[in-house]
Amino acid sequence: MLGEVQRGGTGDFLLSHPVFTADEAVRAFGIAGDKKRALKRLRYHVAKGRLRSVAHEVYAAIPPGVDADRFQPDRYLVAAAVRPDGVLAYHAALELLGSAHSDWGVCSVLTAKPRAPVELGAARIEFLPHPHALRRRRAQMLGTRTVDRRGRSLRVTGPERTLLDGFRHPDRVGGLQELVESAAGFGVLDLALLRKLLETYGEKRLWAAAGWFLERHQQRFFVPHEYLASMAPHRPAAPRYLERGRRGGKLFSRWSLIVPPALASAAEPDEA
Repeated sequence: MLGEVQRGGTGDFLLSHPVFTADEAVRAFGIAGDKKRALKRLRYHVAKGRLRSVAHEVYAAIPPGVDADRFQPDRYLVAAAVRPDGVLAYHAALELLGSAHSDWGVCSVLTAKPRAPVELGAARIEFLPHPHALRRRRAQMLGTRTVDRRGRSLRVTGPERTLLDGFRHPDRVGGLQELVESAAGFGVLDLALLRKLLETYGEKRLWAAAGWFLERHQQRFFVPHEYLASMAPHRPAAPRYLERGRRGGKLFSRWSLIVPPALASAAEPDEA
């Protein structure tokens, strides 16, 4: 029974479900579909310091011996429980893909039903709409994959999508420096998928940004010269800034792109 956390299947449930919903608790403990009764029991365990209510009908199990006031729930699991349809994106994707260069306090989730943020101590979960270009083409899942997180499968944007989404919204990945340094650590890039994403977004500045990045890391990602040459015609007709709203930098004429000084001087192009 749910009232006996330390015995039987309940303890096993909490160990295997560090974050769960009230509906999951009802199904797991067979309370005959009595959700009201289940919520009462969950509130009891919250009062006892065994659970934390992190959002509406979403709970995190507090490990034995951990101070409830200092307990920090897993933000990725909370995000997935709050919006099961969600796709973890931006810096959260860099983190889950194992390439983030530094920590970031904001966890971004793309969902069909955006809602108010969830605050988790030092972390903040933001629920955002899918990019308009992908919604229009019903391609919200393009460039996504699943990763395992403590026995749960989470949907996350893959390296190609994360790179492009980061160039579109650098403020959501911790800035351009963080994005470029993190993306350079990707193990591989699917160039065919990257092109398909670029075609779907249809943004000239994005073609230029991706071209500039691939040229910087041509050898690392095995980018053929022909691939770069085929990207160049999609660049803007007039120079654009890689970072909107910021002036100054170095012009990369091949891409008609003005790059901030710190990034422009960080590395010379690879030679493939």
